[in-house]
Amino acid sequence: MSTQSSESIAPAKKILVLGATGVIGKVVTSALLNAKSHFERIGIFTSEETAAHKTQLLDSFRDRGADVIVGDINDHSLVLKAYEGFDTVVSAVGRNAIEKQIDLIQLAESCNTITRFIPSEYGTDIEYDGSSSNEKPHQKKLKVRAYIKSSVSELRYTYLVTGPFADLYMGNMANEPRVGSFDVENKRAQILGDGKGQISLTTMADVGRLLVAVLLHPEASDNRAIKVNSFTTTPNEILAEFERQTELKWDTSYTSLTDLKAYEEAAWQEGNPIATVYTLRRIWSEGKTLYDRTDNAALGMNKMDTLEMSVQEAIWKPTAGFQSGKL
Repeated sequence: MSTQSSESIAPAKKILVLGATGVIGKVVTSALLNAKSHFERIGIFTSEETAAHKTQLLDSFRDRGADVIVGDINDHSLVLKAYEGFDTVVSAVGRNAIEKQIDLIQLAESCNTITRFIPSEYGTDIEYDGSSSNEKPHQKKLKVRAYIKSSVSELRYTYLVTGPFADLYMGNMANEPRVGSFDVENKRAQILGDGKGQISLTTMADVGRLLVAVLLHPEASDNRAIKVNSFTTTPNEILAEFERQTELKWDTSYTSLTDLKAYEEAAWQEGNPIATVYTLRRIWSEGKTLYDRTDNAALGMNKMDTLEMSVQEAIWKPTAGFQSGKL
């Protein structure tokens, strides 16, 4: 583990983003570009396939000042070449590439210019309590943390733990509403548990702003897990806000925690592609997003998105509760 003093390292200035076109990656990249006055250079390392299929998004990033570097994340020589001229790597790779970060971190550790690596976390706390080590969705991220603990001596790092994305939690799980769903079009909600249990949520926009804050405040965030959020609420409070803003009573049903656990087990046994979603939503419903305090203030982040704002956004722009794809 790195033993450098936090005071000995300046805030990040030259940022290279991995996974910049993914679900959270494009939000993080946009936030960095919005804050580009704080940085000297913002770069994106992406694959030839992504460059060919996401040209509009990448062109928009270029127009806003990003340098786009095309290469293969599996080619170590190309990755090392991409690292040149940057001091910080921000990873936003998806679940399909989480373990690849071990090689990327090892390469960053060997690179003279890279001093900081932000692994792709942005979600559920994978070390919330003793049960966390047994959860299937956490295993790849746990391997990355174990590697950093055992093998990294020079790099700085931060685990940005945001809890669930409010945008997706308030989305529509049209094909499997029993895992929790808010269907704006049909004014239909499927609530997890009894609806009274608290859950801590972070909007994706706030995730991007929090990432920027982490980069600007190494003294508060280096070599540790930073636990942040936008707001804490309950499923019933979310439903009430949807009903208030739409001025309609919604058709509401509930999935008990007992039933959710049974559905989760069946999803894994059947090879359901969203079995991970069942597990994560069960974890959240068990209260494992809650803390006595957050690190928002230490990052200077005191003004966050609210429940009212999040519901307003969900009504204006309904979204799916699950999003994935190649990054």
